[in-house]
Amino acid sequence: MKMFFDFLPVLLFFIVYKMYDIYTATAVLIAASAIQTVGHRLIKGSFEKTHVITLALVALFGGLTLALQDENFIKWKPTAINWLFAIVFIGSQFIGEKTIIERMMGGNLTLPQLVWTKLNLAWAGFFVFLGAVNIYVAYAFDTDTWVNFKLFGLMGLTLLFIIAQSLYLVPHLKESTADKGDE
Repeated sequence: MKMFFDFLPVLLFFIVYKMYDIYTATAVLIAASAIQTVGHRLIKGSFEKTHVITLALVALFGGLTLALQDENFIKWKPTAINWLFAIVFIGSQFIGEKTIIERMMGGNLTLPQLVWTKLNLAWAGFFVFLGAVNIYVAYAFDTDTWVNFKLFGLMGLTLLFIIAQSLYLVPHLKESTADKGDE
């Protein structure tokens, strides 16, 4: 359910774009992101950082898109978000005792520190890659292709990356399980 809730603004953007245009879809994206952020606060009692960051960037880039009637601003939004996440993941290598990926997944997994570091850097690299691919598609193809890529391409690439990450983790999870059995 959480995944659907997180995905809803992008889905609404896609649907409204197909029915109307990029500017109407952008306005819906801004509204849906605001509702998502406030809704999470009302339901869970706290703001989710990714929703707040996404809302800020959607409002900035979407607002510029609407004010200047230039769709290039909204096309930059996924790149800005992905590159910001990459910076956070890289920064977490140097700030605090745990990387961001370990903070997010450490409650569910026990992994050697080197694996956490590699996993964290892999996510950072993946976010850089997604941002670069988004910009390529935004400028090399028409808006229809970019909107389809934003929904299906970015989601598909993320799914493939998660599968690859899972395959990478399997041998390390067996080691962790064996280590726990020795206790």
